[in-house]
Amino acid sequence: MEYKHKIASLDDIPSIKQLISLSIDKNMANLLSENELEASRESMGLDTTLIKDQTYFLIYKDNLLIGSGGFSFRETLFGGNHTPNRSDHLLDPNKHSAKIRAMYTHPNWTRRGVGTYILYLAEQEAEKLGFKSYELMATVSGILLYEKRGYEVKEEIDYVSERGNKVRMYHMKKTKK
Repeated sequence: MEYKHKIASLDDIPSIKQLISLSIDKNMANLLSENELEASRESMGLDTTLIKDQTYFLIYKDNLLIGSGGFSFRETLFGGNHTPNRSDHLLDPNKHSAKIRAMYTHPNWTRRGVGTYILYLAEQEAEKLGFKSYELMATVSGILLYEKRGYEVKEEIDYVSERGNKVRMYHMKKTKK
């Protein structure tokens, strides 16, 4: 498949939010209960810091937005602007892993290389900043992609929402070879 990408801008936020909602609601609906979906919505979402840092990619097929995702050189591992426990502290590429963040695929474009393309872009750009390893927090809908791309589960956690609902997440890491 021939995809194009661009760096997201603040003007893209409405389109990104629509993609995120579709991705969570459609790609995860058959895998999670309604309570787990509620926790997922709280633990996921748009992080405008990635857009401001110019590390967030939008993936297009023709003029259709089919995917988004990127990386961060900041401490926060996952979540959107609304997610608790965020940190904007900068990472040292010699000591820390770049954070692969906020990957979403349009439901009509799953299993067509969109996620692989985002990982490629994010890892390449993080490498240019000196990072030698990458980490992320995977959901049940993404874990297989990441395992196929060399990421290993380091820890399984249950994210607990403010309402007390839980969803399983997987802290994963990959070191450049």
